[in-house]
Amino acid sequence: MELIELPDLTDEHRAQLEGDEEDPFDGARSNFVFQPKEVRVALQDGDRLVAAAGWLHVEVEVAGTRFPVLGVGGVIVNADHRGRGLARRVVEEVLERADKDGADFALLFCLDDRAGLYRKLGFTEIAAPVTVDQPGGPKRMQLLAMWRALAPEARWPDGPVRLHGKPF
Repeated sequence: MELIELPDLTDEHRAQLEGDEEDPFDGARSNFVFQPKEVRVALQDGDRLVAAAGWLHVEVEVAGTRFPVLGVGGVIVNADHRGRGLARRVVEEVLERADKDGADFALLFCLDDRAGLYRKLGFTEIAAPVTVDQPGGPKRMQLLAMWRALAPEARWPDGPVRLHGKPF
């Protein structure tokens, strides 16, 4: 399998990743509007994409202090290729590339049943409430929010979190 970088997911890419699944991201379990990623990495098996993850730069505010974070999202593995460690591989690649971008933290949102993978990759749950932008105004995030330090000395601050933008 070859690791590639994608500027955007075309309809063909999405079809390869999603296969015949009606709701591969389990979006029906969340009613949030998400923003597109700036960059994506993907694993390609021959001429077909089998896994992908993306990231973008966003700003959060905790206890009155604003700072940049790297938002990780859009993690998907084609159903026929699950259970082979491909999600871990694309997320690790995102984190490796992100480490060079200067943000002290990575942040992601996930369903509870997906948190195990991210814990294994060093992510920690945010216990405080997280508010994100939505078309109708700010809304409390119902998905699990998790952070990971990208700098050795970085420690996530205590307090409610305000994401200045839509989730990713």
